[in-house]
Amino acid sequence: MTEALTKKIFLSIITICSLSVVAAIIIVTAILYVASAELAASEVRTDAKLIASAVEQSGGSYLETDGIADDVRVTWIGSDGQVLFDSEEEAAELENHADRKEILEAMKTGEGSSSRYSTTIMHKTANHAVRLSDGSVIRVLGVHTSLTAQLLKVLTPMLLTLAVLVLFSALAASKVSRNIVKPINGIDLAHPSNIKGYEELAPLLDKLRSQNIKVTRQMDEIQSRRERFALMTESMTEGLIIADPKLNVLTCNSGARRLLGAGSFTEGQSIYALNNSDVFRRCLINALGGRRSECILRTGDGQREVIASPANSIDMVCGLVVFIMDVTEKQELETMRREFTSNVSHELKTPLTTIYGTADILANGMVKQEDVAQFGGNIRSEAERLINLINDIVALSKLDEDSAPRENESVELYALAEEVLDRLKLSADEKGVTASVSGERVSLMGSRTILGEVMYNLCDNAIKYNVSGGKLEVKISHIPQRAIITVSDTGMGIPKEHIGRIFERFYRVDKSRSRKIKGTGLGLSIVKHGVMYHNGTVRVDSEAGRGTVFAVELPIEKKQ
Repeated sequence: MTEALTKKIFLSIITICSLSVVAAIIIVTAILYVASAELAASEVRTDAKLIASAVEQSGGSYLETDGIADDVRVTWIGSDGQVLFDSEEEAAELENHADRKEILEAMKTGEGSSSRYSTTIMHKTANHAVRLSDGSVIRVLGVHTSLTAQLLKVLTPMLLTLAVLVLFSALAASKVSRNIVKPINGIDLAHPSNIKGYEELAPLLDKLRSQNIKVTRQMDEIQSRRERFALMTESMTEGLIIADPKLNVLTCNSGARRLLGAGSFTEGQSIYALNNSDVFRRCLINALGGRRSECILRTGDGQREVIASPANSIDMVCGLVVFIMDVTEKQELETMRREFTSNVSHELKTPLTTIYGTADILANGMVKQEDVAQFGGNIRSEAERLINLINDIVALSKLDEDSAPRENESVELYALAEEVLDRLKLSADEKGVTASVSGERVSLMGSRTILGEVMYNLCDNAIKYNVSGGKLEVKISHIPQRAIITVSDTGMGIPKEHIGRIFERFYRVDKSRSRKIKGTGLGLSIVKHGVMYHNGTVRVDSEAGRGTVFAVELPIEKKQ
């Protein structure tokens, strides 16, 4: 910008100087021309008077002498306008001069003057006429150079002078323009201050200062908003991506990179650098079409729900806003819900089918009288199984929904373990399992009912899945601020690959074998939720064919 300004100043100075020189030459020439014209007219007037006086004294013979100067033309005109004598032409060949201006004025007033321009010789003539006593007129004509001729005469020196002055002006203009622009170049736009000798720039500098303050304030506000936006988006567990219509990323939080499994990524890259799967591409392309699009994206870490919404401006899509959520747990819960519904339906259908079939046989009188008791026992056994299943489902549902009664009483675990083993004594005797309790008297604040369910289900499983003649041991102990319940058996054990899923509802390690063992398949799920209800943890140590150990740790001071 400053180079353009320097050039403009330079050209302006050169133009002004050149025009000034040309104007000065023309004016001087014009002044000289006026002066020379007046001098020529004066000389012609003097010559006319002198010649007229001589003719009056000497008569026409004077005109024949060599006393007339070469640079003037003398004409003697009679009173009737006929030329009597001419110093340059034959008098008889000249036309009548009665209508000439200077002749008419001389006839009337005694003297007359005029001037005429000759285009052929580019000169101007000065004419002066004097009337003689006999009525004739002596006219003297003098020639002087016209303004055009004078200009052409001085054209060469004028051009040389102009060239010298233009060269000098160029040097001066170059230096002056640089000196003018130099202080302007030195202005610090971030901190403008007044320039010495340039008071005219004070309003501009004041405006720059106020604009700098305003821009700085706006930039600080924008930066603050950007930082707040970044803080909010980075604190999100969900992913957020904003992209332009060409799908170049404008902003992307760390949650999006993490959920999409992207490695190194910088803003400005294509959104496909984050994920290039067909499902993701189709979702984005549909959103670019102007409609909200959703899809489930499967990555190595789980399942992600992608919601792509177009950012519309009047009648066009000016970008995309992509929201990403981790729905792995949600999908797993949905899968568990479907499995739970299926399993519950199956578990309810089995005893109901048995009850219906047995009752139908009895109703049709197809059973001998001595077998009625056996069939009635089957109905009672299946009904009991059905009731236990429903009770377990209700208990588990209450624990899931945190709607179980909030009991906060002192529970002595050793006594509770003795009570549970006493309830299971008949089952243990039928299986030939020896059950025992050992350890310390440990008390904690909690729900006696739920803790009883936890111990009952652990011990019941230890009996059901034990070998004939096996052992069940319950040990109560504690470490600082935590009570420990250990239930161990010498049963069939659990293969390592199944341990991670045994707390799932209705999950069975060996389904064919488990069907022969009475149970609802919800016992360990109740154990897990009962322990969680008390803010505790449960661990499993087992190996196929070598028994199982469950260790439950509970805080002695229950957290509220």
